[in-house]
Amino acid sequence: MPSPFLGMNPYLEQASVWKDFHTAFLTAMRESLTPQVRPNFFVKLEERVYIHEPSGDERSRWLGKPDIAILGSPAPVGPTTTSSSSTRIESTPEHQVKSVIASLADVEIERHAFIEIRDRLNRELVTMIEVLSPTNKRHGPDREQYIAKRTSVLLSSATIVEIDLLRGGPRFPLQDAPPSDYSVAVLRKEQLPAVEVWPIGLRERLPTIPIPLKGDFPAASLDLQALLHHVYDAAGYEDYIYQSPPEPPLAGPDSEWATQILAAP
Repeated sequence: MPSPFLGMNPYLEQASVWKDFHTAFLTAMRESLTPQVRPNFFVKLEERVYIHEPSGDERSRWLGKPDIAILGSPAPVGPTTTSSSSTRIESTPEHQVKSVIASLADVEIERHAFIEIRDRLNRELVTMIEVLSPTNKRHGPDREQYIAKRTSVLLSSATIVEIDLLRGGPRFPLQDAPPSDYSVAVLRKEQLPAVEVWPIGLRERLPTIPIPLKGDFPAASLDLQALLHHVYDAAGYEDYIYQSPPEPPLAGPDSEWATQILAAP
């Protein structure tokens, strides 16, 4: 059964639902895109990992190859004997450093999936598709990390497609873009600073958007509304997501509108 809402379902924005929907939605996108771009390109689900360390100044970083240091307490200096050619430090067994048992501090590991379309021959990144999450929408180190990655992609020849289906959190600023509940933006390097934007209202159908490739290859396309209905039905969301209110909550006429939709046969 499809989602009862014409466009984005605001109940999918709940924190307890969003991560599962985000992963399933991206998987459905890959399944839709792969037959459109083969054999010249391939579609990959990639993952960005943030580590949140518990401190007053919370830090996030990309998880990559770590630099490893082995540290120990400095050995106490005992009696020494000195010669003209060298200095030797002597220590007795009771002065040796002994090990202790410690534990790792609690950390929160957050994984964020996204899509890459790459050239089959040279593996060059052609298009990156981001479905934004609270991780890269809210102000802070995670957003800064994402903006840095976004900038590095735009410095290459690749295109970025940003899909924002969350009413919460600040939207990425775009001049001349009207206010909206949701949005899609396609950032093509050759057209910057111009950006193609789809402003989407809460009660509007999600659009079918182009997914640019490269050169003379025609763009693929994604019917976002059809994909949402497919994921909604496959996951059985209707069985449990309506037990809690949307996040952020709907107010006034929008709340009454949603209640009427859910009450309809």
